Amino acid sequence: MSSPRPQQDPAAKQKTLAWLRTVSGEFATATIKKLDETLPWYGSMPPGRRSAVGLVAQAGITSFISWFDDPRSTPWIAADVFGAAPRELLRSVSLQQTLQLIRVTCEVVEDRVQDRDPYLREAILLYSREIAFAAADVYARAAEARGLWDARLEALVVDSILSGEYDDELPSRIAALGWHGHGEVSVLVGTAPRMLDVDVLRRTARHLDADVLIGVQGSRLVLVIGRAETEDEIAQGDQGAGAGGGSSTAAARPRPTFTEIAVALEPGFGDGPLVLGHEVPGLVDASGSAKAALAGFAVARAWRNAPRPAQADDLLPERALAGDPVARGTLVNRIYRPLKAHSTELLTTLWCYLDNGRSLEATARELFVHPNTVRYRLKRVTDVIGWDATGAREALILQAALILGSIADPDAPTGRGKTKGARS
Repeated sequence: MSSPRPQQDPAAKQKTLAWLRTVSGEFATATIKKLDETLPWYGSMPPGRRSAVGLVAQAGITSFISWFDDPRSTPWIAADVFGAAPRELLRSVSLQQTLQLIRVTCEVVEDRVQDRDPYLREAILLYSREIAFAAADVYARAAEARGLWDARLEALVVDSILSGEYDDELPSRIAALGWHGHGEVSVLVGTAPRMLDVDVLRRTARHLDADVLIGVQGSRLVLVIGRAETEDEIAQGDQGAGAGGGSSTAAARPRPTFTEIAVALEPGFGDGPLVLGHEVPGLVDASGSAKAALAGFAVARAWRNAPRPAQADDLLPERALAGDPVARGTLVNRIYRPLKAHSTELLTTLWCYLDNGRSLEATARELFVHPNTVRYRLKRVTDVIGWDATGAREALILQAALILGSIADPDAPTGRGKTKGARS
């Protein structure tokens, strides 16, 4: 402690010190009484914690007497005062409550010394200032340590999701981070900016009724996005419970899609590709979305006009060419096999349409049908698999699926034999 203090006659100082040591117990008793009278939170505390607060007040008075004797004898008064408090007290008493405790203690001491040495009153003012700054420093250090611990824990959770290596402790770790996600989850991968502001990302997500887990891996920024329960949904749930489970007449606002959330979060990423993995049912399934997003991010530059964000499933051809077995399996299982199982005619029409440069007339000539028939069959293809062959990007996806499917299927129809048969 290096705060200056007015000079005092040595004899008067020793007399004051002797008096302070005599009445220190009285000060502590009076402080506890006034705490009980003026601070409601103190009266509602369990007996053990009330006793711990009393120890802190007593330690503060004792530390003041030592400091009054020699201001340089206690360079770190926080250790003297708060060292008597158990750890759970420091976690349960806020900084505001601590400052209220300091104020009450100083008021009690000032009331008792107002008719005595004027040097003593000024010393109390100096000491109260120092102890308040010391308390703020203690809480700042605790908050910093907590923030660093939360960041490490969050990085560990994100790493577990990316690797798919879950353990029994993952749910408790997620709960410790205050995860508010509810239901579906998607993973967004992009380039980390030079100055990452995680608070902006979290605030943006909250405005969209979502929550995020944030991880930085080298130059990559990974966000695990979960939808949080909206205020409308909470209100509807309460109304439904109060009405015996009946439906509410109030219309809840629609939840934003993961694409809309990703678009809002896009400014928080650096330049370069931004890829959104597919939606999965919950956080424990997020590894699948993460692997798709990472695979898409690795090849996104091959799509010259890729949007920000791009869907990982829109990058299936590039991922398959790069050797991603998940992408190959997805193309075959979601496009080739459903089409073949539904109708070989649709599969053959799609082959011909893509081979003829997406020309309805050329496809109709090869199949000896009317162009409207080709158009109708292509619409049925869209109904079956969800992709539209008339779009350039989706046509690339479909053609990659047909190529991979025919490689894996020895009975794949080529269309050429059928055409020759039809002509003959």
